[in-house]
Amino acid sequence: MARRRMIYEGKAKILYEGPEPGTLIQFFKDDTTAGNGEKHELIEGKGVLNNRLSEHFMTGLASIGVPTHFIKRLNMREQLVRAVEMIPLEVVVRNVAAGSMSKRLGIEEGTQLPRPIIEFYLKNDELNDPIVSEEHIIAFGWATQQDLDDMVSLGLRVNDFMSGMMMGVGIKLVDFKIEIGRVFEGDFQRLIVADEISPDSCRLWDVESGQKLDKDVFRRGLGDLSEAYTEVAKRLGVMPRQNGSSSGPKLVH
Repeated sequence: MARRRMIYEGKAKILYEGPEPGTLIQFFKDDTTAGNGEKHELIEGKGVLNNRLSEHFMTGLASIGVPTHFIKRLNMREQLVRAVEMIPLEVVVRNVAAGSMSKRLGIEEGTQLPRPIIEFYLKNDELNDPIVSEEHIIAFGWATQQDLDDMVSLGLRVNDFMSGMMMGVGIKLVDFKIEIGRVFEGDFQRLIVADEISPDSCRLWDVESGQKLDKDVFRRGLGDLSEAYTEVAKRLGVMPRQNGSSSGPKLVH
């Protein structure tokens, strides 16, 4: 069967025309980048893991009433999603100081924050996705005040759900990024979680050892990224643990 028309290709995913109006097929690539694409490698199987993990998180969010674009997984690398009008912002929720926050503010990495802190970044590769204030967002028309209120609410709800899920398997949710889109229902619009939620977009640390189980493994050259993502999948039950098998991990269908 011929591939459907490609709509968009990003660093880690490709969007194709969906089978029905208002739908898209989201394909997860093995490409892995850091530093706004300055570091790039193909890591076999990463796209499969991210597809399954994003399905797991999106399905869980839907079960507690958080709206998402996810409809269903189609195969090991593709999922069917709703087409949305993307807001050109990344919503970052931080529970622990790490990464750019530590560098920018001189806060020691690993410092527990007094409460979750939400930051907004403009999605613009040429500008390296700069941090922006709510004043910038409203002044330049990237979102309205109501949109901002709704994005903060969505970010905090996702944080509550993800923090609990991860802590239950011995993983600390340090921070994460979500992207949000608009869907229109008659004369009304609402905001929903779109794109993906995976170790590509989260910082995940083992509670006991502090071992990194996210894309920082790749960014900082700390080991095998595939092993780190596989460990997350196993702990969450997305992938079974192999007992005495040398045939390698197999994903659940």
